[in-house]
This record gives sequence, structure tokens and C-alpha cells, in this order.
Amino acid sequence: MSKNAEQAAALLRTRGAVEPVDFAVLLGFGLGGFSEMLSGGVSVDYAELPGFVAVDEPGVTGRASIGAFEGANVFMLQGQPHFFGAGDPTCMMTPLLTAKALGAKYLLIFATAGSCKADLYPGNLMLVTDHIALFGLNPLIGLTGHDTIFSLHDAYDPRLQRRIKRAAAGAGVPLQEGVFLWATGPTFPTPSEARAARQMGADAIGFGVAPEIILARAIGLRAAGVVAASHIFSGLQASEPPSLAENQKHALAALVPMRRLLRAFMKTADTF
Repeated sequence: MSKNAEQAAALLRTRGAVEPVDFAVLLGFGLGGFSEMLSGGVSVDYAELPGFVAVDEPGVTGRASIGAFEGANVFMLQGQPHFFGAGDPTCMMTPLLTAKALGAKYLLIFATAGSCKADLYPGNLMLVTDHIALFGLNPLIGLTGHDTIFSLHDAYDPRLQRRIKRAAAGAGVPLQEGVFLWATGPTFPTPSEARAARQMGADAIGFGVAPEIILARAIGLRAAGVVAASHIFSGLQASEPPSLAENQKHALAALVPMRRLLRAFMKTADTF
């Protein structure tokens, strides 16, 4: 456990955080506001927590919150720095280690992504079943103190995925499944890159998810991810070029079904 994570966990305890944490939930671009779902919680800006990278990206607020939600104690990480902003693919390591220090065993990632699948429309949700991360730095390169050579065959935990699918069905939330491709950003992929991603088997492309999944598995957290389509890449269908404004609009549209899914997930009996 890193010194920064231990200090961050200690600071959260002094602010009133209750342990142990059952789940860590990471929220990506445009998906803030989830902390209002927590009761009896505490919120601290990333800038106050040792080792947390302050978020300096449009539409993103960096804040850690801990509170009760549907019978579970949840550590909610609202907003995440990305490789393209922090210059470091390990920038979410301390927050994830802090979650583990507070008792979390599971990580749920909710993010936005561009669609390169014909029937994955803006606002639709997709359960990530696997990822392609061939074009950026693996976050474990140069990392010491952790096992870094291991299989990612089950990077997206099958039991968590089954629970998410049962929750979606029970809550009436449409949920597709597909493969996520990690692009480093900050520019959106070109039309040719989007077409190449589709030919490689990707259904959605985004700037996060994969590095955090790899880091989570390296430190022993079981993880799963759900993305909301924020746009369809130009070059695949007749559409306007992607923009931050469009992403924000469709992220807001996905907030309601994502909240319903998370609420149903916490109510759904696990199979662990």
C-alpha cells in the first residue's frame, strides 16, 4: 500500500468516512452528481487528498465521496484524470489503492464513449465485456511493488457482469454488450481510425476504462465497466464530428438509466 493512499484513507476517516467500503464506483466524463444518491456521506475534493491528481478537464469535477446507498457502503470517485491530461497512465492508482485501504474489493466503472457500432446510439448503455488497449502505454510499465505480468482473460469480472445484467433486466434498463477500445486522446479518433477500430472488433472508443481496469486487477480489485454512448464516430455513419458539447449532452441523457442501473445493482443479490 502506498504512503499516499494510506494518508488519503486516514484523511477521509477524519472527515467521517465509515468503513469498510463495499464498492468503489468510478464516474467518468459528464457523469457527476451521483454523490447526491449517498446518505450520511462525506465528500472531499481530489486536490485535498495526497496522491490524487486534480482534474483539469472540461466537464469533469474531481471529488471522492463515501456514504450509504441501498444498503451498501460506497466509495464514489467522481471524475477521473486521464492519461492525456496527467501525462501518466497510472494517475488513478492512488485513488484505487485508497479504495482498497478502506476495504473495497470491487470496482464499478461508469464512463462515456464514442460508438463505432451501428446500433449503439447516443445515450445507449453498453456493458464492457473486454477491451483493446494496444495504442497507449500500459499503466503497469515501470510499476514496482505489484505483480505486473498476469492474464487479463477475465479482466472484466464475470460474476460482476452477471449481476449487472440481472440488475439491468430487473430495472428495465436496456443494456448492450461489447468491446471497448482505449484511445489516449485528447483528440477524437479520425474517421479512418474509427473504421479501423471497428474492423478490429471494437464497439466503442473512449479515453479511460482500460487503464483503470488494468490497475484494479493489479492491486486485487475485481472490476466491471459500463459505458454510455456519447456520439457516433464520423466516417461510420452520416453525422456531425464529435465534440465536447455533444458528449456532455448525451452523458446527461444517460444519467437517469445509469442511476437506475446502479440502484438496481445494489439491490440485486450477488453470486460471489
